[in-house]
Amino acid sequence: MTTSTSGAPAAPPPPPSAPPKPTWDPFQPRGAHPWLRPTIRIRLTLLYGGMFLIAGMVLLTIIYLLAAQALKDGSHLPFQIIGVRDQTTDAVCPLPSRADGGGLTTSELTAAVQQCMERQRQIALDVLLQRSLLALLGLAVAAFAFGYVMAGRVLSPLGRITRTAQQVAGSDLHRRIELDGPDDELKELADTFDRMLDRLDRAFTAQQRFVANASHELRTPLAINRTLLEVQLSDPDAPPELVQLGKTLLATNERSEQLVEGLLLLARSENEIVDRKPVDLAEVASQALEQARGEARAKGVELRGVRQPAYVQGNGVLLERVALNLVQNAVRYNVPEDGWVSVATRAQPGQAVLEVENTGPMVPAYEVDNLFEPFRRLRTERTGSDKGVGLGLSIVRSVVRAHGGMVLARPREDGGLLVRVTLPV
Repeated sequence: MTTSTSGAPAAPPPPPSAPPKPTWDPFQPRGAHPWLRPTIRIRLTLLYGGMFLIAGMVLLTIIYLLAAQALKDGSHLPFQIIGVRDQTTDAVCPLPSRADGGGLTTSELTAAVQQCMERQRQIALDVLLQRSLLALLGLAVAAFAFGYVMAGRVLSPLGRITRTAQQVAGSDLHRRIELDGPDDELKELADTFDRMLDRLDRAFTAQQRFVANASHELRTPLAINRTLLEVQLSDPDAPPELVQLGKTLLATNERSEQLVEGLLLLARSENEIVDRKPVDLAEVASQALEQARGEARAKGVELRGVRQPAYVQGNGVLLERVALNLVQNAVRYNVPEDGWVSVATRAQPGQAVLEVENTGPMVPAYEVDNLFEPFRRLRTERTGSDKGVGLGLSIVRSVVRAHGGMVLARPREDGGLLVRVTLPV
């Protein structure tokens, strides 16, 4: 224990900060009606059509007021009636008659004609308004349709950029936009996106080349060491101390081989799976159980669970590795006696589920997310060097992400974990 110059014990160093929690990329299915989304094209259409509609209504109001004023100014009689020879009637504008059967005076007749012209003026304005509204309605429909077409033509380069980005998201980094047309903002955006794809393509190509070289450079000396150790251990005249040392070195070499294989698989499984085939999760889980059955029997762990057919589109080898890692973890990190591991599969609407549940030591809830980080183990039971290299759950998460799914884990009340893998169908 260290002490300060005054003799008092020094303060203990602060505990290391917890690593950041992993972020998940759950599969988000597209809505049932994607055409109802408020896209830029729809908003531009509403903007263009709405502006035309407002301008048409303002123009219609001005025309209506001007026509009404013109008809009002022109409705005054430019002449004076001095007599009536015959009185006629009209269905739209009948002239009044006197109760005693006599003829109308000139003033009465003038007022009647003036009232008749006012009524004709109102009828003309009503007809003008009705026909103008019908014309405005037709033009509004045409304006919205024209605005939708024009918005589509203006935004067509953006749609091309979006489609290329979606193809790139599927690990096709060789695609390019190569947008033609005027040197505007959209072409500048497309060119910038192409330059970014070039850099990403070179980076991923360099990563794949490094993985291939590392696979050869790291596996070869480890294989040579294993061969030399096995040859030495096969010598019947070898002293016991040398045999024990050889077994220890062979176990260390095997652990190094597992570490290299795990790192290479983790690097290869970071990208999304492109070549997909139908895979039954029930068959994958059964294969994983058969591979782990010997280890489970040696540890006294019971394997059980109901596995219903659940088909997904993916890589069968990688999905089998997911199930095997989960089963091996569940077997190795279990209780000493009367332990069990349950492996179940089932199909749900739009997705398939793989669940691995086991008995085991208590796992704090705040430690669950950290178990999916590389080389992270539980502080107590998961620190043994004979239980793995700390990459099992990291590989599970990477493979599941590459398939567009998600993996969640939660501790059981009686100890152990429940890990649920959800994959899109």
